[in-house]
Amino acid sequence: MSSSAVTRVSVEISGTEISFETGKMAKQASGAVVVRAGDTMVLATATAGNERDVDFLPLTVDVEERMYAAGKIPGSFFKREGRSGEKGTLTARMIDRPLRPLFPKGWRRETQLVSIPLSIDHVHPYDILAMNGASAALMISDIPFPTPVGAVRIGKIDGNFVVNPSEPDLLDNTDLDLIVAGTEDAILMVEAGANEIPEAEILDALDIAHDAIKLLCGAQRELAAKVGKPKMVFEAPKFDESLLVAVKASHGAALDEATQVFDKADRENACKAVEAAIIKEHAGDPEADGYSERRADAKTAFEKLEKSTIRQRIAVQKKRPDGRATDEIRPIDIDVSVMPRTHGSALFTRGQTQALSVVAMGTLREEMRLDTLGLETAKFYWHHYNFPPFSVGEAGFMRGPKRRDIGHGALAERALVPMIPSTEDFPYTIRVVSDILESNGSSSMASVCGSSLSLMDAGVPLKRPVAGIAMGLIKEGDDYVVLTDIAGVEDHLGDMDFKVAGTSEGITALQMDIKITGVTFDILRDALAQALTARTFILGKMNEAIAEPRAELSPYAPRISTISIDPEKIGLLIGKGGETIRSLCEEFESQIDVNDEGQVLIYSQNGEMGDALVDRIRTMTKEVAVGDAFKGKVVKTTAFGAFVELAKGTDGLLHISNIAPGERPSTVEEVLNKGDDIDVVVVEVDRERGRIGLRLASDPSVAGKSVEELAAAATAEKERSGGGGGSREGGRPRRDGGDRGRSRDR
Repeated sequence: MSSSAVTRVSVEISGTEISFETGKMAKQASGAVVVRAGDTMVLATATAGNERDVDFLPLTVDVEERMYAAGKIPGSFFKREGRSGEKGTLTARMIDRPLRPLFPKGWRRETQLVSIPLSIDHVHPYDILAMNGASAALMISDIPFPTPVGAVRIGKIDGNFVVNPSEPDLLDNTDLDLIVAGTEDAILMVEAGANEIPEAEILDALDIAHDAIKLLCGAQRELAAKVGKPKMVFEAPKFDESLLVAVKASHGAALDEATQVFDKADRENACKAVEAAIIKEHAGDPEADGYSERRADAKTAFEKLEKSTIRQRIAVQKKRPDGRATDEIRPIDIDVSVMPRTHGSALFTRGQTQALSVVAMGTLREEMRLDTLGLETAKFYWHHYNFPPFSVGEAGFMRGPKRRDIGHGALAERALVPMIPSTEDFPYTIRVVSDILESNGSSSMASVCGSSLSLMDAGVPLKRPVAGIAMGLIKEGDDYVVLTDIAGVEDHLGDMDFKVAGTSEGITALQMDIKITGVTFDILRDALAQALTARTFILGKMNEAIAEPRAELSPYAPRISTISIDPEKIGLLIGKGGETIRSLCEEFESQIDVNDEGQVLIYSQNGEMGDALVDRIRTMTKEVAVGDAFKGKVVKTTAFGAFVELAKGTDGLLHISNIAPGERPSTVEEVLNKGDDIDVVVVEVDRERGRIGLRLASDPSVAGKSVEELAAAATAEKERSGGGGGSREGGRPRRDGGDRGRSRDR
């Protein structure tokens, strides 16, 4: 295609050019834009399909990661991409959340937004480009999308805020990873992970982000002005307001009473009964013509009346459905160590929301390996979230995690990551699973609290406990109220879902979705301040249940021990062809790693096995000294004595004159035979000649003597014998051969 058909606009954000190009790729889509920063390129498309007879917005957002973009071949058996990974799923959610509220009310055509990363330079993350590209594709399409949405990332590096930091900085060098999306007038979505950032700094970062968002929205408007298609003519379905007046007159009082029932299930049943009565009265005869339309209108009238009733009561009367004050938290109940055989567990209940969080720990070999477009290759801590249908009293399919489950799990993981110790300080792989057993709002924040508790119960040395709370907003005209610890109905009918997680020192995770455009920074400031008060209260409740991480791990948790040995002893530990280290692994049901510096990592299924293996390796590799006691095995008998194995590869000689104190047998075999276990004490070590002399531990000349006394006796004996020592044929340390280096025998 000729270059004249290609249209390109660009904007500079924090010194980096971000360009939007259309007219070259995917020209049959309703709108298609290639967004580029550096050598990272993303194709974003928007397509509208057929009209659907549904009562919701049929919007689908897909992010299709292609491994070729980073010059990789997929690691699966089939060598092709399968279902979206976690990064693609989370990016799709971040595209969806700010765009969905802006579609015109009543839009019922199937709409699909697809983003495909085409090139990855590992400097400019593709997620921000995909978010901007999806909005730009909508803006140039014929879909009646009203206004552009821009997205930026804010990092905090060396104490300074940075707009769109590089991917290496995000991985290793930032205390804040804040993604913000919004229009030229307002912020619509926030997603953040932070290392205990104060609330005031979060507000400053949001202000900086919004300035950059305005520039990105301007570039999209410029592109739409040049090549945008005429928008489809669309009229929202008209609603008969007189029907709403009639429904309010006939059932307004009943609905007002039903929406104030305290229990969630009872309230839903009461509201359904009112809905059924409204449909019966106002839809008419089910057999008459036009019944389905009248029924739909009556249902819509009920929904409008329910929403306005609850919102007016909260915003104007400051009265919530369950009777709480605006800043009141539902009753909290906490149990830890609820399951005896798990490594750590906690049951966190807040009102009618309940999360069971369980910790499982493994060795560093059990890390999660990542085959993605990013730089990160492994994770040693991760969090999974499950939302079974029974948690809300429903029956449904359970076919693996949904997008929402992945998103909530990632949020809880992000909240706890800054508090997880490094693998150098705590060499374990950690998996936390939160199963939501009941849900009536804010289950993701309940899983944050439950997971923090279960990690402490498991003995994971968290820097500080983490708690989470969900804030809401109801805004009616100039009246508004910020709600603490929102329940399900307040989330569904409200204007904001603002989840805040953190410690006593600051915020560790944020997730905010706005459904209206009139949220000011004053409202956000109020919400953050109210969330801090709530978080402090919840941390106090958690402290009452468990004040600090347990000092001891569960007896069922694997043990990881570290000891250092002389690098010269590595060959001795490994043995010929790895024979010694393999036999130790089998005997103690453990795994052993050793590096060239002599650091030995021992992975055992339990503490008893681990301690025994540590003692064995320490005994094997220590330098034998006068006074050391051993339980040895006779490995050879000769005319002059018995050779006793003190450790793998090291023998000592028990001279025939010392085999039976007080008498000298004519042969060794009269007293000892090969394979006998005996207790001996080292009385001589001649390193020049490689000799180790032994006495029986029961020998009166040895029993009760100090190391110093034994050493003095050995020196005197050596002098009496002319320097040859009391055991001329003393044992020689022997060293098994074998390759030095790292071993992974199991």
